[in-house]
Amino acid sequence: MYKYPTRLHHFHSSIKKKNIPHIKMTSQDQKSNTTKTPIGEPDFRSSIRLKYVKLGFHYLISNSMYLLTIPLLLAVAANLSTSDLQRTLETCNYHLRYNTLTVFACTSLMAVLATVYFMSRPRAVYLVDFACYKPDSSLMCTRDEVTEKVSKFISEECGVFTKKVLDRSGLGDMTYIPGLKEFPPKQIFESTKEEAKAVIFGAIDNLFEKTRVNPKDIGIVVVNISAFNPTPSLSSMIINRYKLRGDVVSCNLGGMGCSAGVISIDLAKRLLQVQPNTYALVMSLECVSNFYTGKDRSKLLPNCLFRMGGAAILLSNRFSDRRRSKYQLTHTVRTHTGADDRAYASVTQNEDADGILGISLSKDLMAVAGDTLQANITRLSPLVLPASEQLLFVAALMARKVLKMKHVRPHVPDFKTAFEHFCIHTGGRGVLDQMEKNLRLTEWDMEPSRMALYRFGNTSSSSIWYELAYAEAKGRIRKGDRVWQLAFGSGFKCNSGVWRALKTVDPNKEIHNPWSEEIHRFPVSSQ
Repeated sequence: MYKYPTRLHHFHSSIKKKNIPHIKMTSQDQKSNTTKTPIGEPDFRSSIRLKYVKLGFHYLISNSMYLLTIPLLLAVAANLSTSDLQRTLETCNYHLRYNTLTVFACTSLMAVLATVYFMSRPRAVYLVDFACYKPDSSLMCTRDEVTEKVSKFISEECGVFTKKVLDRSGLGDMTYIPGLKEFPPKQIFESTKEEAKAVIFGAIDNLFEKTRVNPKDIGIVVVNISAFNPTPSLSSMIINRYKLRGDVVSCNLGGMGCSAGVISIDLAKRLLQVQPNTYALVMSLECVSNFYTGKDRSKLLPNCLFRMGGAAILLSNRFSDRRRSKYQLTHTVRTHTGADDRAYASVTQNEDADGILGISLSKDLMAVAGDTLQANITRLSPLVLPASEQLLFVAALMARKVLKMKHVRPHVPDFKTAFEHFCIHTGGRGVLDQMEKNLRLTEWDMEPSRMALYRFGNTSSSSIWYELAYAEAKGRIRKGDRVWQLAFGSGFKCNSGVWRALKTVDPNKEIHNPWSEEIHRFPVSSQ
């Protein structure tokens, strides 16, 4: 399979921002700039014309079926005389009167085939609603507080390193870390368990209040968390707390990294295909109370980036829930490159030289991420890109490979023709910068991801839901809009989830949205 040229193979390139000097223009310069295009700079008028040409081509190809069918039907209707119509009706009446058995057999066959077709179709999966957990304000921390704790209890050198990372991370001073005041925690297991309970029960309580679903109607429970897996499992904790029924199907996914949120959605979707008329509860979270307290810099990075958070999602395969659901799941695409040793070892949990457990990030991580992202997008593109984009891609490919026209550049697909909203995992400011560049997205497209990183930090697998909640709080979600959730994590894995909005989300009617009380303050500069 030929890979779509999204330029993600350059993902591992330097993610440091270039220093671009700010040039202040005088009023005379601005006036002259509007009348003459400087030498060596692009002609933006030509770019705008090209943009509208591409837009017209997109609409022409996307609606080609209507453009061809409607004139054909009009031509047939114009040539169909009254006598021809009367002759056709007489023929139908004849067969109904004298070939009743044949008509009955044909009708029965059509009914059987239609039944088989509709019964074999996969069940539609609806997202009734979701709830993101917003921790108590007493757990809020600043970057300086994190640096101070690291310097005091680990070493001054590690504190300097932590400050340097935090200053370039894209995180703000209003993220949440439980137990920072008692750092380092004396009882790591108990502290982490209490954090898990707070996140899980807080998010699910809000979800049940929003949806008014009886917990007894839940038939499937899927929980994903990477670094904390107690016994009994967290899924059993949910079953015990909400007294779910005895035949509930429960799954607890561990060690699957930041992309596990989409994996859980995909697993729930597959289970909903074989469990009719039921609900699936998905809980995505990560615990950060189990701090790494050693001096290995590769293991200090998660301390700098990861923060407290989680999201509860309610899915349904009941057609009666369609009217009240927010979204319908259209595609899930999962890519796993764990067969490659370099990809498998890019994110690992192990002990340092002093026997302290932590998560290491290898120097190959960015290169591995770029390769895996490109593989995932290559599989997703044919499913979501409009015919116009695919036609341009094929034309460019044929010109280069068949006609040997080396001057023809590979066509980079415009994913904004396939999606209105992008929820990209908040892996860090450098990661988001590269995604914006390689996918050719705008600041508006990246705003939910950047603001989620700034306000809540890297909340691991639940970050894509904080981003969707941001888009809802801003009043951006309209009926028919398409949402792309893209996440990547250890293994190495990259997973995509595509949703279609079933209704316009009114932010004034939303409850338990973590952004509602402060959305007027965003966006802010995260530099």
